[in-house]
Amino acid sequence: MMRITVNGTSIEIEPCTVFQLRDGSHKGTVTIVNGFATSEDVEMKDGDSIFFLDKRTVPNEIEAEMLMRARNSPEIYDKLKRTTVGIAGLGGLGSNIASMLTRTGIGHLILADMDIVDATNLNRQNYFQNDLGSPKTDATERILHQINPHADIECHTCRVTPCNAERIFSGCDIVCEAFDVAEEKAMLINTILEKCPGTFVISGSGMAGYEDSNIIRTERKFNDLCLCGDGFNEARIGMGLMAPRVNICAGHMANAVIRHAMGLDI
Repeated sequence: MMRITVNGTSIEIEPCTVFQLRDGSHKGTVTIVNGFATSEDVEMKDGDSIFFLDKRTVPNEIEAEMLMRARNSPEIYDKLKRTTVGIAGLGGLGSNIASMLTRTGIGHLILADMDIVDATNLNRQNYFQNDLGSPKTDATERILHQINPHADIECHTCRVTPCNAERIFSGCDIVCEAFDVAEEKAMLINTILEKCPGTFVISGSGMAGYEDSNIIRTERKFNDLCLCGDGFNEARIGMGLMAPRVNICAGHMANAVIRHAMGLDI
């Protein structure tokens, strides 16, 4: 006999394969074994975690949570679920970071932006034509709830200033600085590091144009600060922002969030 977990329930069974557990049928079903989605039949071992879900089914809240626990493994999922992340600025970096972190299972997101979505944003930001004219906070919350209707999201539609940054982000484990303007970037970093001790700041800088993707990097600067980007290719006349490098930098920042939440070095 062996004990395994199937869709969140611990059961004791005779040794068998995944397909045998599912009565031999596997078509039309997502099968996740210990966090890995597989279409192959595999021998199960004591302690394995299995999740089955019909591909045509929209999971309810409990099923969605069990799916994420199976996908990430319970230990990783629980750490991410306990993490609160603030995102200051919902442009090319912030809107894409928010989507990545929602898909990853971050427990609580605090979003802040004062702007509305306009047509010039669609070349790189995570918005669509039906979002035009909406506050970016509203549009992002709507999109994130399309990814996960049960995502815990708090929005602040306002300009982030030295006077309100502490109030907005004081409950965060991590804050992603995703502003466009250098002065606003410096203001947020300095304010969070000074007034929110223990909060880790991840800042993006240098992702314009179509320079080499591989010069974008993640670098730890201080104990509570890391920078993502190439550090010098800022947007300017003749060098605009394009989706690929903006998304690469956003990916660096989202991955830095996950690594810090997991207690790993950056």
